[in-house]
Amino acid sequence: MLNSTHITAVILAGGEGRRMQGADKGLVCLWGQPLVAHLLSRLSAQVAEVLINANRNQVRYQEYAPVITDHIADFAGPLAGFEAGLSAASSEWVLFVPCDSPLVPADLAERLCAAVSHSGQIAVVDDGQRLHAATALLHRSLLPSLQGYLAKGDRKLQLWFAQHELIKVDFSDQVAAFTNLNTPEALVQLEQTPPQNYLFHF
Repeated sequence: MLNSTHITAVILAGGEGRRMQGADKGLVCLWGQPLVAHLLSRLSAQVAEVLINANRNQVRYQEYAPVITDHIADFAGPLAGFEAGLSAASSEWVLFVPCDSPLVPADLAERLCAAVSHSGQIAVVDDGQRLHAATALLHRSLLPSLQGYLAKGDRKLQLWFAQHELIKVDFSDQVAAFTNLNTPEALVQLEQTPPQNYLFHF
């Protein structure tokens, strides 16, 4: 069985933060720490290595983990972060997590790994209400397919996923763990009402 400690995690912090009023979301603070620090604390115990995909403020991000940047200019979206992560990772499997999901569960990598242990190249979180397409475990053998897709100018994640065997992993028991902080309002709401079972590791 695939061991989650043999995979690389990539925190996707390469976006423009349009709905966050242009802020670099990974560096936005929640409970006194930037979002990227929350994710780093939660992922470090689950994987062998954590990288940060960032296209701005790389020096600041380097204070937390090694930084990789998109190979495609102009903020091309999560697939560009996937391509950068698959290119840089030393492991066969790479776990991608958006920087605006600071509550990811402690068993995220373990459960995604279990889903692909016998077949499949992609495992994606499904919280029972929707698919969290950017929270996914991918095999490095997908890199040529992804590079070809991007070279055509395509950017839609779901359409690229449709070209491959996709395993949806049920996380309906932890819906709140995949809360996305896309807007200042969502950030304030979570800041004021932290989950009762949230563990601070700082």
